[in-house]
Amino acid sequence: MGTGDTDADRLVAAVRGGDAERVRELLDAGADPDALDGSTGLPVLCRAISAHDQPVAEALVEAGADPLRRLPDGSTPLLRAMEQGSPGLTRTVFPDVALRPGPAREELLDRARRLAAIDPEAELLRRTGLPGPVGRTRQQDGTGCRYERLTLGGLTLGDGHAAFLTDLEARLRLRTPFAELLARALTRPDRDHEVWTASVLALGARLDDETWAEATRLGRDPDPLLRLFAADVLLSTIIADAQRREPTLQDRALVFVPWAERERDTDVLAVLLNGLTWLSGPETDAIGLAYVTHPDPRIRSRVPELLGGDEGVLRPEGLAAVLALARDPDPQVRARTCYWLWHYRGPEPEIGDVLVELTHDERQRTRAEAVAALAARDDPRCVAAEERVGPLEPGTDPDALPLTAVWWYRQRRRERKEELKDHG
Repeated sequence: MGTGDTDADRLVAAVRGGDAERVRELLDAGADPDALDGSTGLPVLCRAISAHDQPVAEALVEAGADPLRRLPDGSTPLLRAMEQGSPGLTRTVFPDVALRPGPAREELLDRARRLAAIDPEAELLRRTGLPGPVGRTRQQDGTGCRYERLTLGGLTLGDGHAAFLTDLEARLRLRTPFAELLARALTRPDRDHEVWTASVLALGARLDDETWAEATRLGRDPDPLLRLFAADVLLSTIIADAQRREPTLQDRALVFVPWAERERDTDVLAVLLNGLTWLSGPETDAIGLAYVTHPDPRIRSRVPELLGGDEGVLRPEGLAAVLALARDPDPQVRARTCYWLWHYRGPEPEIGDVLVELTHDERQRTRAEAVAALAARDDPRCVAAEERVGPLEPGTDPDALPLTAVWWYRQRRRERKEELKDHG
């Protein structure tokens, strides 16, 4: 048979081409997920890993490819994935069996610790012997977290090694000291970075007094970056607690009230306001109203979520604030306010009027959600306003909830008419 005639050959070609859909088709048809790439003598999973091709690696692992298969050089596909510095790729090929006690687990933990200590840029310079410059591209996963992919001389490394170490320690129930997790986060001082996020989530999941106290103390540090980390940890703790069947820490979010009143750093303040959305009451109302005219749109856009008092009903000053924010000059502030109004069920007629205004917004999503909000309020103006949504932008799901809201509104009206006939 010629090259490309066997299932293995076709699978190798699909993996090399990065065609995840074709890879899945071949695997479903019976191709061996552990097939070897003839040019390297290694499993095709290694080819996907070296290419940082997460979708293909996922398809192979789901079909049974062995990430712990010992290779001629003594490594395994999993160890090779760890070296790449892509947390998402490593999680994709990580099997639960690797957590079992024994030499393999210790090897894994030791390798993760050593990799977390490397400087990816220095490592690329060392491996290639080239002077640089090193190319950098931002990679983002489905959760919004990111890492950087560094490239030089045909070699590529991610800068997320420490994130996987933190994940691994948490899965092994190892209590890494607060200071150590903080130090890791500070190597990537960006709250959207995988390394920072991993430290925050690991600490937030602990739900204990010691971690809460350490983060609270750090929240008074003069360094805004340290306060940002502290606020992020406390927010993560409150969210993790809220996901339990019987949350116990919600009242602790009150610590954000005096902090938000004194905080002047916008990045920190944005996290604090997010934390306050997990509360309701006069304290959050007062904080929200204090920031209606804040110069940063990120702060203004948080305000509607803080209003509503104890019963979720807008007070007069809260209504005035929401109406002002719905007409804010910044499109993101209008968008978040519109989204909030979509879910608000208060009876105020001014809300319907401002939603009609938002159906003329420059952003299609805002227009669509304004229409949906009118429909949710059974406001007949939603019918004419639906035409203002316009032709759908590329990538828009035509069955998305905002786009079907008027159909449901009409359906409700038909059902009510039929009920009236039946009772007539």
